[in-house]
Amino acid sequence: MVTGIGVLAANGIGKDAFWNSLLEGRSGIGRVTLFDASDMPDAVAGEVSDFNPEDFIDKSFKPKRMARFTQLAMAAAQMAIQDADAMQELKTAPIPVCLGVSTSATEVIETQVLRIESKGIRHASPLTAITSLPQAGAGTIAALLGIKAETLTVSTGCPAGLDAIALATDAIASGKRDIAIAGGADAPITKLTLATFNAARMIPAGQTHPEKASKPFDQNRAGGVIAEGACVLILENLDAALARGATPLLEICGYGYSGDLSSEAPGTGLLASMEDALSNSGLLPQQIDYISAHGPSDKHLDYIETECIKKLLKKYAYAIPVSSIKGVTGNPLAAAGPMQVSACAMAFRHGIIPPTANYRTPDPMCDLDYVPAPRHSDINYAIINNHGFGGSNSSLVVKRYK
Repeated sequence: MVTGIGVLAANGIGKDAFWNSLLEGRSGIGRVTLFDASDMPDAVAGEVSDFNPEDFIDKSFKPKRMARFTQLAMAAAQMAIQDADAMQELKTAPIPVCLGVSTSATEVIETQVLRIESKGIRHASPLTAITSLPQAGAGTIAALLGIKAETLTVSTGCPAGLDAIALATDAIASGKRDIAIAGGADAPITKLTLATFNAARMIPAGQTHPEKASKPFDQNRAGGVIAEGACVLILENLDAALARGATPLLEICGYGYSGDLSSEAPGTGLLASMEDALSNSGLLPQQIDYISAHGPSDKHLDYIETECIKKLLKKYAYAIPVSSIKGVTGNPLAAAGPMQVSACAMAFRHGIIPPTANYRTPDPMCDLDYVPAPRHSDINYAIINNHGFGGSNSSLVVKRYK
């Protein structure tokens, strides 16, 4: 059961700002400002704007020395704990802190390599050995909050955040723990990352309107847009949450994961992950009211996900709305899945399906109901999908708490 949400995304900081921008289709994608991109005139990305780590982390902990993904993760954790009003509960026993991370601290590593090349090896920062580690995010959350933690870092590509949530949910469902912190964080916007993604022709080029660069399922989509962000959730046992007066926001009731059928067929494992998640939830295809798609705005992956949905839902596929929030968030890698969980929680609460922003021209190969505008709907069950480079796929079935 989700009782708290903390989110920092390109389209907004805080769950309300995040949700409102989804409904308005207000994109957070723009020209890159996090590094000097003067030699990359086409560089666009989803940056978390107006983020000051000292607004969330005490200066005594020297937050500006942390990697950016750690800063974002810590800020999201603070927001989630406040949202759930759960600080007291988190200090009572060892707490699972599960964080999905896809790229590690790329900007820290890149900066140090350039520093060593220009000034010599003796000028390397000793802090890099710690701040560049993928597990720095989960460890910092535990250390700064002063809680006894069972930290776990998951690195399965874009599905890592969903996988971290599933692991934390298992700890609660087994009766081992009553409360957990879980989510995902990534900060991949560096010259190295964008240059390599551009060389691999995985991101759109020549965008005169950056805010429209990500257009999931649209016929004119030209590639996904890299983004940064963090989303952290507080998960609790339902009885324990109700006993302390917490407000359940969403229930997690099924999870599945699968590799792709082959390295030449990316995204094909989504069918198996959805089938497993649906089976574990005990639901029938016709009981699903909404699908929060991976939908990265990639020519191939959007089509493959569409085909997998059709195979899963069969005759019901055309009756069930599908949307992707990446039109406004971009693809924040491991943070994407937790952001989708948060969007579903808000969709359940308000009875509104978030639209697929920038979806204007239907693609004959992608012919499902992609929700081009916010839609009022009484939704009770949703499937959330994530696919990652390397062939990882994860799906989560979530339920509205009544």
